[in-house]
Amino acid sequence: MANNDLLIKLYEMDFDQLLVSNSISPDIVVRKPIGTDRRLLIEWAQQHYPDVWLSEIETALANRPCSCYIAQQHASIVGFACYDATALGYFGPLGVTEAAKGQGVGRRLTLNCLQEMHLKGYGYAIVGMPSSSDFYRRIAPIIEIPDSDPGLYRMTKPLMKD
Repeated sequence: MANNDLLIKLYEMDFDQLLVSNSISPDIVVRKPIGTDRRLLIEWAQQHYPDVWLSEIETALANRPCSCYIAQQHASIVGFACYDATALGYFGPLGVTEAAKGQGVGRRLTLNCLQEMHLKGYGYAIVGMPSSSDFYRRIAPIIEIPDSDPGLYRMTKPLMKD
């Protein structure tokens, strides 16, 4: 089954209303990572996600300004989201720990990134090969891009270690 890319219509989103209506636990903070978070975020992501995501996280952290958000509960990272990491205009990757799923963390991380993209002047965000179009459909007006699987990713071949 095709896993087509999605376009999110940023210009049709009411971010003020969406962010207000997205309540998360008061002990979870969504914020931009600072320099001292870099190593911890990469080490955490190595334990939870595929290697290809690590490159995208590193790209997002290197962007100026940083194009990544993290969710933190007490002293632990429970999620992250990036944009402009795969390519300009792309949202993702997005990851949330199993324990934090269902608490609105993924939605809040997504909304923070999409709002920032909108404020930077993007009209659309592209979600490449989403694992669940239903997740995005509950957040924003989307358009499925026909025949886009594997999309941008067809241009790349995984690099192998020597």
